Amino acid sequence: MPAICDRLGIHPDAPPDPTTFYHSFDRYAMYIWRALLRISAQQHPQSGHVALDSTFFEREQASQHYLQRCGRRVKTIKATTLTDTESLAVLDVHCCIEREHDTKAGPRVVRRNADDLRTVAADNGFQGWHSEYQIAAFDIDYLVHYRGSSPMAVMNNALIRAKGYTQRWMAETSYSTVKRTQDSALRSQFWYRQFREIILLFALNNIKKLAKTL
Repeated sequence: MPAICDRLGIHPDAPPDPTTFYHSFDRYAMYIWRALLRISAQQHPQSGHVALDSTFFEREQASQHYLQRCGRRVKTIKATTLTDTESLAVLDVHCCIEREHDTKAGPRVVRRNADDLRTVAADNGFQGWHSEYQIAAFDIDYLVHYRGSSPMAVMNNALIRAKGYTQRWMAETSYSTVKRTQDSALRSQFWYRQFREIILLFALNNIKKLAKTL
């Protein structure tokens, strides 16, 4: 990305040592990385229509000796994201090691971005009366797919498809792009660095999309 290197004063053929980037995870707090992700997303057109979904990143790249020594047993990190359905820019990410249920992670990431959202499309993993109540309180249209084949579920699912629920697959597209063009495995050793690494992956993906349009 020569244009990015020029702005940062970095020569493309002689980037800084990898440890320079690695230690930056310690120098900057989490809110700085979130701000970077948010600014990278704001460079794209904001439609207000987003897809809420989750994906997993592998954290087993360290040696088996290190994993046994530090007692690491959790093999993946769960990332819940908001993806703009028109620009495919990732607006926000919530990471967790413990298997936090979608109905708890979903409202949390929506709450941080409620002022900019009009509709949120999510699959049935995010369906729950408590989640629907929380998101509706922000005056956001929550397009969540209901389970089962009851008349109420069939009616709701037909209604949300008419409102744009089918664009939810855009989140899967952004996940596929990040994991194919960058990596699906995390290189940092500690969980807090891995959280920041995930946010950086999505921020870089937003920047790459922007560079293609320039």
